[in-house]
Amino acid sequence: VSHQRTDWISIHSHICHRLIPVFRPQPCFRSEKDRKHGKEQLLRRQESLIAVALSTAQGFVWAGKPLEAIPAALQALRFSSRVFGSSSVQLVPIYLLLAEASTGTGHLRQAAKYLSQAQWIVLQTPDCSAALQSKLHRGLGLFSIAEGNLDQALYHLANDVYLATAEFGLDSVELSGGYFHMANTFFHQNKMDAANSLYTEV
Repeated sequence: VSHQRTDWISIHSHICHRLIPVFRPQPCFRSEKDRKHGKEQLLRRQESLIAVALSTAQGFVWAGKPLEAIPAALQALRFSSRVFGSSSVQLVPIYLLLAEASTGTGHLRQAAKYLSQAQWIVLQTPDCSAALQSKLHRGLGLFSIAEGNLDQALYHLANDVYLATAEFGLDSVELSGGYFHMANTFFHQNKMDAANSLYTEV
């Protein structure tokens, strides 16, 4: 019952009315044009569901409610796999969000599985953008912090900053997250000069 309640609060109260047109049987179309239009309409509805589920999950993570984020992120993953395929780069941000939420609930083993899945997809995608690779390294860095492996965290966060620089430029706000987490890590290592320098950069 508690899982059903969490699931309802997390996502189903937001998407129930959107599910009916997606799951009901598709009508028999009289022409190729009608069939194509029907497929496009179904795709738009599925993409709308993905967007709502993903933004809802992200909102819960930002609000410090990782447990509530997981059902919404799983819905986004389910529909994204159906629309884009199970090896698509569109799934990587969802896996990273699931990893962050799982880490927040203390389920590090599950978080590691999600991160491995995201990493595998990125490795299988030769033209994967530097921006997405940057997000992956940030996720790996945050996971390493949760494990207490601060040197490994700094390695991933440095890669995050490097890739974000390559994608967005030296003075871009997209770099601030990587710098901030690196500064926190140096702070926990009691390396105050490095920490303060990076806080200033942020």
